[in-house]
Amino acid sequence: MDRLTSAKLEQASRLVGRAGVDLWMTFVRETAEGSDPVLPLILEGGLTWPSALIVDREGRRIAIVGTFDADPLRASGDWHEVIAYDQSIREPLLDVLRRSLDHLDHAPRIGVNFSTSDSKADGLTHGMYRLLTSYLRDTPFEGTLVSAEEITSALRSQKTEEEIGRIRAAIDETERLFEEVGRMAAVGVSEREIFDTVQERIDERHLGYAWDRAGNPIVNTGPDSMIGHGIPSADIRIRPGHILHLDLGVIRNGYSSDMQRCWYVAAEGETEIPKDVTRALTAVVGAIEAGFERLRPGVPGWRVDAAAREAIQGAGYPEYRHATGHQVGRLGHDGGAILGPRWERYGNTPELPLTSNQVFTLELGVWVEGRGYLGLEEMVRITEAGAEWLTDRQLALRRLG
Repeated sequence: MDRLTSAKLEQASRLVGRAGVDLWMTFVRETAEGSDPVLPLILEGGLTWPSALIVDREGRRIAIVGTFDADPLRASGDWHEVIAYDQSIREPLLDVLRRSLDHLDHAPRIGVNFSTSDSKADGLTHGMYRLLTSYLRDTPFEGTLVSAEEITSALRSQKTEEEIGRIRAAIDETERLFEEVGRMAAVGVSEREIFDTVQERIDERHLGYAWDRAGNPIVNTGPDSMIGHGIPSADIRIRPGHILHLDLGVIRNGYSSDMQRCWYVAAEGETEIPKDVTRALTAVVGAIEAGFERLRPGVPGWRVDAAAREAIQGAGYPEYRHATGHQVGRLGHDGGAILGPRWERYGNTPELPLTSNQVFTLELGVWVEGRGYLGLEEMVRITEAGAEWLTDRQLALRRLG
């Protein structure tokens, strides 16, 4: 029995009762090739045949799985009932629904994992949705499926102390990698060399990648580097007067970091960081601080974004074209509420109120003409009183050369 899985299932039991549904169902199959993002929170390992993992509003947990998947679930002790089948899940599924829902004095509401705004709450595939609705056709449960986004988003975002501890450990690993970059980076070293070195260290330490390996870390040096999620170049090399920027996230023990750090490459004889660079740093740090000051439970994320956005534009820099922050957990971009503007592409996620024990990034940057991108990314935890920093903030530029 994994204590984290058990804790998250207990949390799910409480969330179902608050979400206005009568039960919550995660419906999956062949999970080895990728599956519902919520599955690792409620189950160790994977499943093969069509499977239904059910939590009702009384907290009862029932797993309906193929025969050869049943024993590990029974051994976990996490499920009150494990039902195995051979030929079809249809009848055992309908039997559980009847037992769980027939006594209700209202039309049932079955929460399943789809969402139009939150990718991490949208794990029910179209094919599995169609299969499930075919099982429910001509039964009392036809037309009862509703979005479980409120449950899955809260389960993923409201961290336990165990989860916070794992995130802190991932942050420590990331800081260690940044320190190693500071020692190896020098004039003449290419973006690609830094990228390859960091990946070698990640692999040696058996860490994971908080987003796609092909773009992790993001490495930028100087004015000719790709903006955003670019590919590190073997031809672009560190030069005097450049800003070196890294965006890096690792996974340790199932949980992620996502951080950005910058260095300034001093020219020969240069004893102080130039004013255009220090001005940019002051603006970025100030905007992150402005966002941090607005963090507290109940505040919608767009208000945090607005404070940071106003600060950076007030310092004379253009508006940035992304959210100020996103949640971090199992992955670097972990779904749910964001600290972003009310743009259509973000759906309802900027409107969602923040809650205690969510972990967010605060990230933004500015372009310094002739020198490159100066961007920072810190990680914070929402608390009842506001927020706390999880990262050791970068308040001054690290120097190379």
